[in-house]
Amino acid sequence: MSETATPSRRGREARKQRASARASKFPYIRRRLAPVELFTAEALEVIEHNAETVLEEIGIEFRRDPESLRLWREAGADVQGERVHVPRGLARRLIATAPREFTLHARNPQRNVRFGGDATVFSPVGGPPFVYDLDGGRRYGTLADLVNFIKLAQVAPAIHFSGGCMCEPMEIPPNKRHLDVQYAFFRHSDQGCEATPETPGHARDAIEIARRLFGEQFLDAHPVVLGNINSNSPLVFDGRMLGSLRAFAAANQGTIIVPAVLAGAMGPVTVAGCMAEILAETMAGLALTQLVRPGAPVILGSFVGAISMRTGAPTFGTPEATQMIFATAQLARRLGVPCRSGGSLCSAKVADAQAGYESANTLLPTVLAGVNLVTHAAGWLEGGLVAGYEKFVMDADQLAMMQMLTQGMDLSERGQALDALREVGPGNHFLGCGHTQANFESAFYQSSIADYASYEQWSQEGRLTAEQRANLVWKRMLADYQDPGIDPAGDEAMLDYIAARRAVLSDAIEEE
Repeated sequence: MSETATPSRRGREARKQRASARASKFPYIRRRLAPVELFTAEALEVIEHNAETVLEEIGIEFRRDPESLRLWREAGADVQGERVHVPRGLARRLIATAPREFTLHARNPQRNVRFGGDATVFSPVGGPPFVYDLDGGRRYGTLADLVNFIKLAQVAPAIHFSGGCMCEPMEIPPNKRHLDVQYAFFRHSDQGCEATPETPGHARDAIEIARRLFGEQFLDAHPVVLGNINSNSPLVFDGRMLGSLRAFAAANQGTIIVPAVLAGAMGPVTVAGCMAEILAETMAGLALTQLVRPGAPVILGSFVGAISMRTGAPTFGTPEATQMIFATAQLARRLGVPCRSGGSLCSAKVADAQAGYESANTLLPTVLAGVNLVTHAAGWLEGGLVAGYEKFVMDADQLAMMQMLTQGMDLSERGQALDALREVGPGNHFLGCGHTQANFESAFYQSSIADYASYEQWSQEGRLTAEQRANLVWKRMLADYQDPGIDPAGDEAMLDYIAARRAVLSDAIEEE
């Protein structure tokens, strides 16, 4: 760098160097910090008892899926019409065959992730119909936007798993959209991903596309996709989700059972009441996967929040939601299955202070609770209606910070720094000592978004807000993206299958 470089140029160059220095991909987290146990065993036993009461006395409705009703009837449940009353203890006994941990295999084996135990996996936003950035504003998502987000997830150091459909490509007919979505994930990223099982037919298509890429024998023995199965809270599973659940379980692919419970709307207005409902619904779904195929990999999920008692709108980052995240993680560990919860959730419309506070109040508890799969960890805006480009990279920066936090205290000889204390002694400073000089580049996490400069330097550099700086970062990340490549034979097999399916599918959503 020239000695005549201006302070503003030096600042920009320093931030660019920090960003490029962290461009390498982190492995999924193996936590060195014990999870925070917010609730006592006695409190959790109350919730577990109440969940069993809900299953036995009130029951769960399994609508428009005779096969699920047959499986429950043969397992000993009391099936009355479409309502299933599960005897106390039956669901827990069935879930005992599910693995405590399992590995999901990616195209690149170095990007495999493990769910359960001390593992934490970060995954980006999924499902929004809209996207937002500072240049184009709020608009419907497209396939091009989806590919952009897949590439950003591939590049972001602390996003370990590409997750589900980060934005809906709204220009593609609904009943064919899943084909393009699944192909985009497999083609533009070598990380693991979810499927989009909106119908049983969609689930089977996702599994068949994966078979074309990974091979039939490999797929039967190894999970390569996750299927996200939502209950219709309170206490209902519908036929489309049930058919998808059975398809994933039968194929030995991972299934996440996720009640979407907003307290005051789909659940009671109390934390304990919501948690009893969530546990009852997840246990019913998890048990059903084991009736389909004992040993099928599963994840207990929760999507928690509340509604505003004044407006009816969803709220996130509240104390009650934080308690539910901790409770979900503890209950999953007691049940013996991996857990999905949390994320970087907010109701904010843009990446402003509200977005930052609400997201932080969701993400940090999620990490401290020991959640295994953190979905919606980057890019979430407007209660999940919007995937934000700037929010995505701001969240990804926070995920890298969380990754550093989970590694715990460095107690090596370097970490103890006795040589530095001996060299400096009383009354001096550590800026120029040998230990500082040897370690300053990697001593502390340096954000690629935050501005640590003086007011004068910040002014000279354009007085950019964090959102404006993030706009520059995501564009640079897309420019730095490198195509991971793909096996030509597998690529051709996927495209052939997709072409054949597209030729016979109608444009409207169908049950199958």
